[in-house]
Amino acid sequence: MAACTTTLTSTYPNHNNVISKTQRKQPKKLKLSIKNMGPSSNALTMESYEEGKLERPKWSGETPISRLVGALISFKPLYSLMKFGARQALISTAEKSNIPWREMTREVLESEVYKEIESVQNPDIVYPDYYLNHFHAYDEGNLSWLAAAEAEPATLSITKRAIPEADSIEETMEIVRGNWIRAIEKHHQQYSGNSNIQDILGIGCSVGFSTKFLVNKFPSANITLHECPARATVNLVKEAFRLLRPGGTITITDNSCKSKILRNCG
Repeated sequence: MAACTTTLTSTYPNHNNVISKTQRKQPKKLKLSIKNMGPSSNALTMESYEEGKLERPKWSGETPISRLVGALISFKPLYSLMKFGARQALISTAEKSNIPWREMTREVLESEVYKEIESVQNPDIVYPDYYLNHFHAYDEGNLSWLAAAEAEPATLSITKRAIPEADSIEETMEIVRGNWIRAIEKHHQQYSGNSNIQDILGIGCSVGFSTKFLVNKFPSANITLHECPARATVNLVKEAFRLLRPGGTITITDNSCKSKILRNCG
């Protein structure tokens, strides 16, 4: 493949590391000039990445707070209440930001999507256990109708919280995905001789929101999607390097646990 894009998570634009066989260190803090694609908007300049003061959030690691949180979560009746409360808070926050979470979810669940799956579903496929384990607030796992229906409003909500300076959801999405696409394009031009991109592989790409931006940016490329858990990441990256054509590009996009913005969202 001329461009192999391994997208682990693409929620935040500010923690994208573009990796090639020529490694480059990322500075702790940098400035990006970001243009809103609206016809009458001005360029938006913002601080793209800043680390927090702590090595990790207070509720993670082997701290007393972390152990307390772990104990509370392990108590199933209490965890169910915590999960319900967190879910309602997330939905409420989204709708206060003009993201119609419930309406968007209802439109998907009441659409013709159930008929579509009948034409593509293979009943002989045995899914890996990680597709069926409970994930986030979904007892049936990420491979469920509700998780799929809520993926878009959840993505928009998290993205809006990451870029509070943006005037609209559309501008937020352009900043997030625009940074990512421009980083890929710049790196490919610099290290690949600007060779034609024929194939793109999206790994761990959820339901493919970022992949849509790849389709629009590289319309002539064949794009393949694959979702994966963290435990499969190492082998997937090794395989991606094995398959990568000379002059190709691998991008790894993830959230930095040291990000000041990410911690403020927690």
